[in-house]
Amino acid sequence: MHELSLAGGILRIVEQAAERERFARVTRLTLEVGKLAGVEVEALRFALGAIAPGTPLADAAVEIVEPEGQARCFDCGGLTAIKERGDACRHCGGWRLDPVAGTGFRVVDLLVEDA
Repeated sequence: MHELSLAGGILRIVEQAAERERFARVTRLTLEVGKLAGVEVEALRFALGAIAPGTPLADAAVEIVEPEGQARCFDCGGLTAIKERGDACRHCGGWRLDPVAGTGFRVVDLLVEDA
C-alpha cells in the first residue's frame, strides 16, 4: 500500500510549510490525483486520516480532485480520453498511446489557521 508512503510525504510537505509560514493547522487540504496516477484515492484518504492526529493536518477537510486521463495516439496523432492505461484510442483503435494528462499527483492548496 504505497498510499501510506504518499500520505507521509504530504504530511512532510505540510509540516515544512507550517514551520516556514508559521501556521498552526490546516483546515482544508486540496490534492490533485490524476485518474492515471496509480493511486487508490480512498486508500490515500484513509492513510491521511490515520497519520493526521497530533499534526497540523488533524481534523483537516481533504478535497481530492481527479483529472481525467488523456493521451496522444502515435497512430493517428489525435488526443483521446482514456479511463485507464491500456485503453485504445477512441478515434482509430490504436494501442500506441502516450498519456499526457491525468497522471499527476500534487498538493494544490492549503487553507490554514494562523498560529
